[in-house]
Amino acid sequence: MLNCREATRLMSLSMEQKLTVSQRLQLKFHLAMCRGCRNFGRQTQALRELAKEYRNKQK
Repeated sequence: MLNCREATRLMSLSMEQKLTVSQRLQLKFHLAMCRGCRNFGRQTQALRELAKEYRNKQK
């Protein structure tokens, strides 16, 4: 089972490249059990969306 450090690393990596089936399953399992990492994932996604909106407004 992944620890939180490994899970957050995989979440970040998944935004840059496709994870393997094994990585995706391990991450899903960890997220099902860990509220902190679920929150991290939501916050990271929200920040990415805000950054994208900001970049689009600057064009």
